[in-house]
Amino acid sequence: MTKRIASLLFGCLLLAACAKTKTPFPSGQVIDLSHPFDAQTIYWPTEQGFVLEKEQDGVTDKGYYYASNKFSAPEHGGTHIDAPRHFSANGNTLDQVPLTQLMGEAVLVDVTMQCESNRDYLVSVDDFNAWEKQHGQIPTGVIVILRTGYAKYWPDRNKYMGTDERGAAAVAKLHFPGLSPEAARWLTTNRSIKAIGLDTPSIDYGQSTLYESHQVLFAKNIPAFENLADLSALPAEGFVIIAMPMKIAGGSGGPLRVAAIVP
Repeated sequence: MTKRIASLLFGCLLLAACAKTKTPFPSGQVIDLSHPFDAQTIYWPTEQGFVLEKEQDGVTDKGYYYASNKFSAPEHGGTHIDAPRHFSANGNTLDQVPLTQLMGEAVLVDVTMQCESNRDYLVSVDDFNAWEKQHGQIPTGVIVILRTGYAKYWPDRNKYMGTDERGAAAVAKLHFPGLSPEAARWLTTNRSIKAIGLDTPSIDYGQSTLYESHQVLFAKNIPAFENLADLSALPAEGFVIIAMPMKIAGGSGGPLRVAAIVP
């Protein structure tokens, strides 16, 4: 009986200790990585863009202030997420992407110098190898952020996208950096990441016609964050990303609010 009571007491103490153990919320500087949605928000040349319509704005007949608007926008534009369904028939739709894939530890691969001299720069396997030589292997289960430096051009469409023209013919005139298909294959084959993001309009570079990096990533259900805002305050590692999109049922993508927490 004595041993049984002692065992029960030990179990109770262990449960109590576990109950008191809390995982602290990451502390540090919170950095907004999202561009605002407004009339200047950049969308693909074939899209109309973001439209905000004011419905109510003023004091009601009952004496209190009331404001209400409605908006319309394509799924893909501004700071947004590409759900895997965007280029994969069997990929997760936006509402199916697990929230655990959209938050957690992150690393930053900075290719701003390469992109300064080449608008069509493709982030390569060599760029990831160079990062790993300095910081060690890309950890399992992280979010990879690519910094090209192009956020500084927002919202100048000509500097940011390579053209300010609209319509289907303008797509061939797009020039901005992206992830090479070879690097996308290397990441999905040799590393295990939750998601990937960058500060350009697309994970594929502007001159892509097959969008192979989209295809490679999304076949593995790895979502992409596009049109991220200024990434200059992020370190190479040791920070956290929290990315919360609209939960659009069946969506191939949608507006995204992204924050980084830097210790």
